[in-house]
Formats: sequence, C-alpha cells, structure tokens
Amino acid sequence: SLLQIAMQCLQQQGQLTRAQALRSRRAARINAVLSPISAKETASQVDRIKKMRLITAVKTPYLANGKFDLKAYDAILENQIKNGVEGVIVGGTTGEGQLMSWDEHIMLIAHTVNIYGDKLAVIGNTGSNSTGEALHATEQGFAVGMHAALQINPYYGKTSKAGLLTHFNAVLNEGPAIIYNVPGRTGQDIPDEVVHEISQHSNFLGMKECTGNKRIATYTGRGITCWSGNDDEAHDARHTAGAVGVISVTSNIVPGLMHKLMTSPDPALNASVKELMGWLFCEPNPIPLNTAMSMCGLARPVFRLPYVPLDHARREQGAALLKAVQQHVPGCKEVRVMEDHEFTLIGRY
Repeated sequence: SLLQIAMQCLQQQGQLTRAQALRSRRAARINAVLSPISAKETASQVDRIKKMRLITAVKTPYLANGKFDLKAYDAILENQIKNGVEGVIVGGTTGEGQLMSWDEHIMLIAHTVNIYGDKLAVIGNTGSNSTGEALHATEQGFAVGMHAALQINPYYGKTSKAGLLTHFNAVLNEGPAIIYNVPGRTGQDIPDEVVHEISQHSNFLGMKECTGNKRIATYTGRGITCWSGNDDEAHDARHTAGAVGVISVTSNIVPGLMHKLMTSPDPALNASVKELMGWLFCEPNPIPLNTAMSMCGLARPVFRLPYVPLDHARREQGAALLKAVQQHVPGCKEVRVMEDHEFTLIGRY
C-alpha cells in the first residue's frame, strides 16, 4: 500500500524506527476523499504554470537496495529551487517513472508536493498508453496534491486520430495537463489538428514539443503555449520560436545556467554548454544523466535495470565537460570518472 511504502522510505532514511512504523501502521485510519478543485483555483494554476520558463524533468536517486533515496532527492530539489527552477516533472522518463510501480510513483508525487509544493509547481507524469491507467493514476496524483499532469499519447499500441482526441480529452477532464509529443519514444507523432482541437480544453496547459523549433513557432503563432523538450534547441525556442521555456534534463546538472538561458538571450552561453548537452544525450536518456549525477556525487551510483552507466571512455569525456562547469553544479564537491565496480545494477527492487 501507499502507507507501507511511505513507512519503508522513512525507515530507510532513519526517520522512523521499526517499532514506530509498526505502531503507525496499526493506528493509521485513512479516509481518502477526492475533493474537486474549484474552477477558480484550477484557472489560477493554469495561468501560473503557463508562464514558467524552466521546468526540470528531475532525476530520481536510489539507495543501495534500489529504493528511493529521499534525502538525496530533497537535496536535488533544494538546489533546483535555489537556482531558479520553477517546476519539476516527477517520475518522467528522466525520473524513471517507467521503472516505478504506481504506488511508488504516487508516493513520490505526494512527497514532493508535501515538502516543496509551495515553492515549485509539481507536475506528475501520470500518462500511460492505457487510458484507464492514465485516468486512475492522474486521479490519484491530483488527490495527493499535484498541480498538473504530464500526459503522453498512447505508445507502442498506437491509436487513431479519433482515439488520440478521445484519450486526451478524457485525461484533460481530470485536471490541468501538459501534453508531451516525443515521436522518438512513442513511435507516433501527435498531428497538428489533434493539438489544435485539444488546445481548446480549459485544462490544456500547452505542449512539451520535441519535434523542433519550426513546429513550436507554428503552434505559438496560433496562441498555443509550448515548452521545448530539446535542451540543445531550447535557447532558440525560447527567444526565437516563441516557446515559454523548456522542460529540461540538463538543468538537473546546471540549473542556474539553464535559468540564464531562459531568462534572456545569451548565444555565447548557449554555445558554451552545447557540448555538455550533447554528451548528456550520447546514449538514451537518462543513462548519461544518471552517470553524471553519480560522478558529481549528487546521487549514489545505483542504476535500476535496464539502465547501465556509460562506459569508461564516455565517463572520461564527461568528466572533462563537468569539470569545466563544476562551479555551476550545485552540491558538487568533486567530479570523478569512477570505476566500473563502483556502480550497482539492480533488477529487482
């Protein structure tokens, strides 16, 4: 249950003794009531999130046993807040929501809201290729307080245009949502006509668009809010194509620099971080990011399979790039290449 997972995480962090946990389980009486958010509150959330320049697709760090390392997670979020990040995607691809049970996923959303919900917009990745599963997860996410959802088009088992419209309208009826278009992962592009139709929904926040700035410019020219989903294109998306900002992977490492890139045009700074951005995507995300966070001492070198660290040669390349920006990596005291034996790979957790 969610309660058991929460207790386990507290025990792992040393915040709860076994006896206290047992007493809490016996004594707890949970009365879950789904209270609908008022139209006024929903409109306020929509307006606030639509103006956010920098949203981080935040990494989920792990303990040696593969469970969530909430202490490290909180440290990451605190550094994000201090460096200008306005919102986070919890349990996205970068945060490895695809490797979580839904109980874990909703617990992490709840934890993020309870600790940082007054400082960050908490956007839960509650999308799925099953409409029923997406509806259930999104309902749970809003029940624990998330401010918005990230919704994906059905992947692998693809559907028709009519199916896409029906799916998106169903999940948008649950509450405010950003729609994520990333054909490289889903195997299906969301057609323009579908985007235009769902953009009329009152809970539609905008698109996280990964197909390029030309398309972003087309959407923003028609009044559709967009965030770039490509870090290497985000500066120009923001200052040339009309994007409101970026949903970023790189900001896990250098949030302050990404904040600067989204605040005002800075072609020189943008050029200086392009090689680092390229390295962070030299293998499928989140493999390079997980490796970088370990090398910078920001997360334990623990990987949930099927992800494995970059090889030694790639780590040497990354170490040079990370050392060049180390002063902008909050919490990083040292950059290490690390040896293969230092990484832990976990298939069951």
